[in-house]
Amino acid sequence: MMSGQFAFLVSDYLIWAVTLIAAIWLLVGMRNSQQRQRWQMVLKRPTAMAAFILLMIYLLIALIDSIHYRPLITNHTNSGDLQYAASEVSVLDQLLMPLSQAQERSYSAPLAFKAFSKQQISTSSGAKRVYARLEHGGTGLEHEQDHLTDLLTRTGKGIGLSLLMLTPIALLFGYQRRKQIHPNDQSSEPSTQSPSIAWKTAAITLGMLTTLFMVATQLGSDYHLLGTDKVGQDVLLLGLKSIRTGILIGALTLLIMLPLALIMGTTAGYFGGRIDDLVQYLYTTLSSIPGVLLIAAAVLSINLYLDQNLSEVITLQQRADLRLLTLTGILGLTGWIGLCRLLRAESLKLRELDYVTAARAFGIPDWQILMRHLLPNLSHIVLITIVLEFSGLVLAEAVLSYVGVGVDPSMNSWGNMINGARLELAREPAVWWSLATAFVFMFTLVLSANLFADAVRDAFDPRLRGSQ
Repeated sequence: MMSGQFAFLVSDYLIWAVTLIAAIWLLVGMRNSQQRQRWQMVLKRPTAMAAFILLMIYLLIALIDSIHYRPLITNHTNSGDLQYAASEVSVLDQLLMPLSQAQERSYSAPLAFKAFSKQQISTSSGAKRVYARLEHGGTGLEHEQDHLTDLLTRTGKGIGLSLLMLTPIALLFGYQRRKQIHPNDQSSEPSTQSPSIAWKTAAITLGMLTTLFMVATQLGSDYHLLGTDKVGQDVLLLGLKSIRTGILIGALTLLIMLPLALIMGTTAGYFGGRIDDLVQYLYTTLSSIPGVLLIAAAVLSINLYLDQNLSEVITLQQRADLRLLTLTGILGLTGWIGLCRLLRAESLKLRELDYVTAARAFGIPDWQILMRHLLPNLSHIVLITIVLEFSGLVLAEAVLSYVGVGVDPSMNSWGNMINGARLELAREPAVWWSLATAFVFMFTLVLSANLFADAVRDAFDPRLRGSQ
């Protein structure tokens, strides 16, 4: 049970604020029938619905991991005042505590009950090098020959529990489907005004994820599902903890990119003249600077500042959080150029249209024209770019961490996992599961974002809607 003092990090406030703003924006937009129909077109596509569910699960894990607190220390002072730990932990850490406490000495393969490398032990006949039994992996296994049987039994139990949970939901879903096909009222003709949502795909996706979760729970209760790393940490725990870093990199960078691109792009395209020249000079100058060098300089500068000024004031987790915010800030300041060029080009076209010319002739202020006429017609470009840029930013974090200028090495991230797997692949035999875990988690997030972006582009781009 969680007991302690809430200690939110700066990134915690930001990710919750971005999520709240996005939710409010979607709810307000759903009041418009045209916007609601477009979102229904997005969720009508089965791949987009499955991708949306996966993205929401990733976001939920990131939000749970963004509620930090300092645990209560049991040994209080003599004065009776409560003492709290110096470091922060999250609610996800509390939920995954069995995985964090089941730490081995070193590497262990997925679902193994013995160590990956031989260890020297002392026996009555002398010292021997053997594959020792793990301390936490396969503790309930009495006989080694029953290993495969135990795995199959736990897998079957997980599938059975998931079927037991999903059967009532499947029956309810089938009843609702029959009710839609054979309604009791007179108006039995299906509505054709708005597209239907792919509820069947949603049910199948949730069913598969539930089955996967139950099987992983049964296997993970007595085994390391994805093995352990060099220091014996559970790799599944590292993969789940890295989700927050990937979501933060994408969300906070977009939060910085969007205002800069919107303001610069729309004003340059609408007003033209010297403002357009100034904006073009600015983003041409920034684009001429190599992004990796700029990020490396910023990260080294923030590290030097932390070492000289705040090394004794902030905790290691707060230090890693500040470095993460610095990285997102640099990515945002260098990543708005592409969207700004798109918005500038579109604004140059929109300002010459008849309704904008008529608004100018009637003396409507420029800021009202920008808010009422230009920005609504640019929303599809912004929305499509957001979804597309998000996946690129997740990959950028992995690349930057791989070359050593990404997030702090103490922070869990897929880039750090891939960076640490370089030497593991050089072993004989190779330790492949850390790299595979980071790849699968990152691949699922990026693929889901790209599939969802394709559906958003098809539904919101007016040129594509006109050709369909």
